Formats: sequence, C-alpha cells, structure tokens
Amino acid sequence: MSEQTEHTVPDDERPEARLERAVRAAEQALIEFEIAVETFRVEVENFSRLHHQKLGPMYTRLDELDALIAEAKAARTGDPEDLRRARDARSLVMPMPGVDELFHDWMGSDGLGDDAAAMLTERPVRPPERVRPSEEVRRLYRELVRRAHPDLAQDEAERARRDAFIARVNAAYGRGEEQLLRELAQEWEAGPAPERAEPEESGELYARLEWLARRKELLSLVAKELEDSAIGSMLRMAPEDPDRLLEEIAEQLLARVAEREAELAAALAEG
Repeated sequence: MSEQTEHTVPDDERPEARLERAVRAAEQALIEFEIAVETFRVEVENFSRLHHQKLGPMYTRLDELDALIAEAKAARTGDPEDLRRARDARSLVMPMPGVDELFHDWMGSDGLGDDAAAMLTERPVRPPERVRPSEEVRRLYRELVRRAHPDLAQDEAERARRDAFIARVNAAYGRGEEQLLRELAQEWEAGPAPERAEPEESGELYARLEWLARRKELLSLVAKELEDSAIGSMLRMAPEDPDRLLEEIAEQLLARVAEREAELAAALAEG
C-alpha cells in the first residue's frame, strides 16, 4: 500500500481566517471613517466658536449702525413707516437671549461642556486658536485614535478604559493642543499592553460584521447632518483652508461696516 501524504489547509486559507481578516479590515475602515467624521466635527465646532468670538462684534456694530441710520431717517421725515423701521432696527441690536443662547457651549448631550467643566475644576480654558488644527496635531490625533480606539477592545472593561482615554484625546484635538497629545501618546504607551484576541467562531465574526455595518450607517447619518448644517456647508466651500474662509468673511464685514458708517455720516449731515 502506497504512503499517502496528508494535506492540511493553512490557517490563512480556512473560511474562519478569511472571515476574520474581513472583520479586521472592516474595523480599520470604520476607525478611519470615524477619524474623518470627528475631524470635520471639530472643524465645524471650531469655526462656529471662532466665528462668534471674532466676528460677533462686527455683526453687533452693523446692527447698531443700521439702527442709527434708520433712526436718523425717521427723525428727519417723521414718517410712521420710517419710525416703525427704526424701532425694528433698534430691537435687533440687543435682543433678549433665549434659553439655548444662555447655555450655548455650556451644556452638551453628555452634560457640561469641556469649557464649563474646566472652569468648575479650575483648569485653564483653552479656546481653539484655529478652525483646523495643525498638520502635526492631526497626525498625532490620527495615530492615537488608531491605536486606542474602543472598537479594538477585547472586553467591556478595556472598552471603558479606551472610551475615557479617547474622550481626552478628542478634547485635546479640538483645542489643537499638540503637547497634550504627545503626553497622551506617552501615557498610552506606558499603559497595559493590549491582550491578544482569542480566535472567534464564525457566528461571532458574522455578528461583528453586522454590528460594524450598523455603526457605519449611524455614523454616516452624523456625517450628513454635519455636512448639511449651515457651518458645514460653509466649510465645504473652503475644504483646503477653512481658516482663510474666516478671514475672508471678516474682510467682507469690515467693508460693510465702513459702508454703513459712511451712510450714517451722510444721513446725519442731511439732518
């Protein structure tokens, strides 16, 4: 009887191994998508805050000039319609803030915002200096998220640890704090080594793929909401340099202020 050679299928050719590779690829793709969405969310939030901080006084000045011009005209004509327009213009200068405005940037979906929490704990508040963090800050952020993302956890305790850590990473990234991100990278490196994943059964792998697909769908909805927002739409007009867009809006507002001031001077001269 001739000797028969037993042929075994290599591990990487087994269906479970191929399925596991598909799951790991889907995990990495989802993480990259989350990085892109969070990056855009930070830019939307930073643009909104910087727009309010830097350009808010210009909008207030424009409202004041519009009211003064309308009042000068009403005083000159005495026309009831001009008087009504003057009252309407004046009412826009100092509007009564609504509840949402009173708590703007103080309360979020998870409770106190980062700035409010910082003040309560006497940590210094660091507002963003730019709409888009520097290239080095973005590089550090991407590397940290790829290494410490909660979806890479092997159990619930590890996921909780990663969730808390990534929350700190996201906050530092939003403020563009390069040094803090470097410190967080060192902290993660010094932490416990991640456990090796145990081989999963086919059923578990299929369930994982389905969960990743659902998470991608939910994240896509978040991305669309950001893109369709007023600030998101503005940012998509200047994808390469959102900070320059803020400067261009400021230049336009300054030009409008100069025009209104000249118009006010002319109206007062007529009176």
